[in-house]
Amino acid sequence: MQKSFERIQDLLRTKAEYQARLKLIPYDGTIEIKEVSENKYLYIRKRELGKLTSTYVGAYSEELHTALLRSVKETRTLKKQVRAVERELAALGYSQEALSPEIILNMDFVRANMKSIIYDQAVLEGVSTTFPDTEQIIDNGKVMGVSAQDVQKILNLKHAWEFVLDADVCASPTSYYICQYVARLVNEGFYREGGRIRGVPVKIGGSSYVPPIPIEFEVRDEIDRIVRAEGAPIDIAIDLALYVMRTQIFNDGNKRTAIIFANHYLIAHAAGLMVVPESTVPMFKQLLVEYYESADDKSIRAFLKTYCYHPLKNGA
Repeated sequence: MQKSFERIQDLLRTKAEYQARLKLIPYDGTIEIKEVSENKYLYIRKRELGKLTSTYVGAYSEELHTALLRSVKETRTLKKQVRAVERELAALGYSQEALSPEIILNMDFVRANMKSIIYDQAVLEGVSTTFPDTEQIIDNGKVMGVSAQDVQKILNLKHAWEFVLDADVCASPTSYYICQYVARLVNEGFYREGGRIRGVPVKIGGSSYVPPIPIEFEVRDEIDRIVRAEGAPIDIAIDLALYVMRTQIFNDGNKRTAIIFANHYLIAHAAGLMVVPESTVPMFKQLLVEYYESADDKSIRAFLKTYCYHPLKNGA
């Protein structure tokens, strides 16, 4: 029984990863080449809700055509892998229960505030952008006057939030593996294996605290211990966030990962949202350094509850 349970959890994590990767692929369908006045253009054909749609991609080039072929092939492979996982889950007797109305409400609450959430997180990371620019980047993937690195960070935040808002991910237990994948997404384009546990020493700006190099099984066990502990969801979410930040589990992106990972727990328990508002970033950074130095979480815990936590209310 225990082995079956563990296998089901592994399969759910795998399925969630495949689906997250699918969401990152911009084009899904059949490649179509149209000729107009001796010029060739690339389109993607796809059937949606019983209707055949055709989406313009760009003027034909060998490079673009090759990229589309690769994208379509990857999409088909991932969908095939998802179906294989679903078949194995069914063979193990697993059937996913519908998410509760409260969890769905919490997911909608987060989605409704997504752009503001990502803007606040970008400011916390020192990204030089305005809220209107952040909106444009989220909607269009680019904007004039913002560095390519900052655009990448904002898009990575979008992808990480989309991952934790996936129904299968919400139905999966909050675990080290979810944390790893969030870190991989926020570090996409900056580190080849951004979700891999840190194996080198790091220094934290503004602090003399030097976190020890983490040991994977200890990190996994500690996250499991925090999740299993008794307490209000917001207290457990804060414990998760502070542990990820102070441990510095990954080479980079630990604050971004910590906040999104903690929100996975909150959302899965229909317990609201936690994000550091732009106006409180200086105070948060000061309290975070104090927490790094002393390991006393009393002040930063009170701060997070007072200024950063938004409990779910009826009607959100």
